Amino acid sequence: MTRQKENAVILSQEKIAQDIYSMWIRTEAAESAVPGQFISMYTRDESKLLPRPISICEINKTEGSLRVVYRVTGEHTGTEQFSRMKAGDVIPVIGPLGNGFPHEKAEGKRAFLMGGGIGVPPILELAKQMKCEKKQIIVGYRDRETFLKDEFGQNGEVYISTEDGSAGTKGNVMDAIRENALGADIIYACGPTPMLRAIKTYAEENGIECYLSLEERMACGIGACLACVCKSKEKDHHTNVYNKRVCKDGPVFLSTEVEI
Repeated sequence: MTRQKENAVILSQEKIAQDIYSMWIRTEAAESAVPGQFISMYTRDESKLLPRPISICEINKTEGSLRVVYRVTGEHTGTEQFSRMKAGDVIPVIGPLGNGFPHEKAEGKRAFLMGGGIGVPPILELAKQMKCEKKQIIVGYRDRETFLKDEFGQNGEVYISTEDGSAGTKGNVMDAIRENALGADIIYACGPTPMLRAIKTYAEENGIECYLSLEERMACGIGACLACVCKSKEKDHHTNVYNKRVCKDGPVFLSTEVEI
């Protein structure tokens, strides 16, 4: 199904950490959105033709709204332009896009929900919707600016890691697993590639079903630029090569399907 661009309306926006912003928008995308999907957001700068793919943090189907939490990546960037927008402004979007997390597979199981950096936000809606035996939310940050921590605490057991040791376990999410002697039957994760690579190795060494969101690799979010291609274990039936486009075939993959 081809999604059409629409003019969403910004309901609210606030800065929640250094360079991290939270925005609620009213959009038709809320009706069919699921955890793990993303939307493509367009700037008003005509020199920036391609949209910015931003993961969905929360979904409110009753109000017809979505929350996105994003990082400003520098001056004169699309995300910097988004950060200057306010309630009532109109922002062109396309979505929801991508395949989302298969959270129904966690029913009756002990689950790890793992996020790192700007891969933390999409874990929140997943935590809200998931029904499982034991919900363990393991999130990694640079420092004590642990954005969304309180919201996570309302939806499961939360374990924090920070690179500088200012909160929770010093190190990364894998260090938090080891320090707290945690165990799981299924894993869902989103974050930077080195983190996902470590989780993939851990899952496969321990025979754990694992789903990874490779959204960090995305550039345009609409399949135009091919910057997000990753290697796959099997040939793509359209192109007959061993690769997948993260924005079209993902961003969520079974860990054994892809090489990262």
